[in-house]
Amino acid sequence: MFVLYEKENMNFSVKVWLDGEKELESGCREQAYHLSQLPFLHKWVCLMPDTHAGMGMPIGGVIAADGVVIPNAVGVDIGCGMAYTETNIRLADIKEIVTGNGNLIQAMIGDIMRNVPVGFAHHKTGMPCYTLDRAFDEMERYEADGELLGQLEAGYFQIGTLGGGNHFIELQVDDAGYLAVMIHSGSRHFGKSVCDYFHGKARELNRKWHSQVPDEYRLAFLPVDTAEGQQYLNWMNLSMDFARENREKMMLAVKAVLEKWIGRYTQLNLEFSGDINCHHNYASLETHYGKEVWVHRKGAVRAENGELAVIPGAMGSYSYVVMGKGNPESFCSSSHGAGRQYSRSGAMKAFSCEEVITDLARQGVVLGKRGKADVAEECRFAYKDIETVMDNQTDLVVPVKRLKTVGVVKG
Repeated sequence: MFVLYEKENMNFSVKVWLDGEKELESGCREQAYHLSQLPFLHKWVCLMPDTHAGMGMPIGGVIAADGVVIPNAVGVDIGCGMAYTETNIRLADIKEIVTGNGNLIQAMIGDIMRNVPVGFAHHKTGMPCYTLDRAFDEMERYEADGELLGQLEAGYFQIGTLGGGNHFIELQVDDAGYLAVMIHSGSRHFGKSVCDYFHGKARELNRKWHSQVPDEYRLAFLPVDTAEGQQYLNWMNLSMDFARENREKMMLAVKAVLEKWIGRYTQLNLEFSGDINCHHNYASLETHYGKEVWVHRKGAVRAENGELAVIPGAMGSYSYVVMGKGNPESFCSSSHGAGRQYSRSGAMKAFSCEEVITDLARQGVVLGKRGKADVAEECRFAYKDIETVMDNQTDLVVPVKRLKTVGVVKG
């Protein structure tokens, strides 16, 4: 970890969990400088080892703010995060089993794709959703923001869907040889609508107040003691709950697929355990260095002492289950993944579809994806090396389990 601080340009220092300044991309550095000039920060800015430029605030960024929330410091996919479960089934005992749909891993990946809508797809009929049911029961919390109310109805069709981009469902194997499931997804269009709507409101209010924060920084803020700030928190928390339930619903669908195929082709008694469901795009009221502050984690996971979290790599590489060390310098946070080193368009230019497909086949990874033309966007070469990321945060987390992709579903 190193520290950036220029007295004449920065109100607060920036702590960066990388080996040195040469590892920090220029766009990310510029956004970190913008954050360091905010007047309401507590202590310093943190950049995790997977950090890269985002919208307003870097992905892999953590700040603690006194009395305000910043929609773009939470991000557009509010509540995006990870779900995980492990099984008592050894991969070696099932991977050679042949079904009418290929080997058992291929059959399960194909069935997951049939049962979980991916990409822009959603359910054709509304699905049960206790989060949205509760929202309608508590409509007084949301009715002031009429432009967003349509998202409540639309959410019934999106709950239990994966989305696209870097979201995935993976079947993985740990170093002991046991099968596990990992899901990366968030609040779908719901959270994006909330972020965009309240970022717009914050911009209007910041102009009205002649805010010290330049509009071009894209860091417009809302004081939490205003009606607008409270409304954002209401919708943010609803988006987080929706994202958590979204992952729960997909995990239930995946578990049912595993039960179906393993039950049909083996005599093994399948059991699940060790479930984790954690966010990595959100803001929460926490106490750090003796002060209650709003900790914004944008592409960062909470890693309090003894807390379990999930840090994925990229398809075809390793992922980790970790235990937090509760490091106060990072506001008890760690990286949320490997972090991009190529933009999506940059990855498409640098790596061919054939190259990526060949790489996955060489590793024996089953890819479930309807359109493969854009597969390079999310290849492992587009991301930083997860082992380097983990080496840069040994003071933040302890690895509990390492897992390798054996099958992946992408949007």
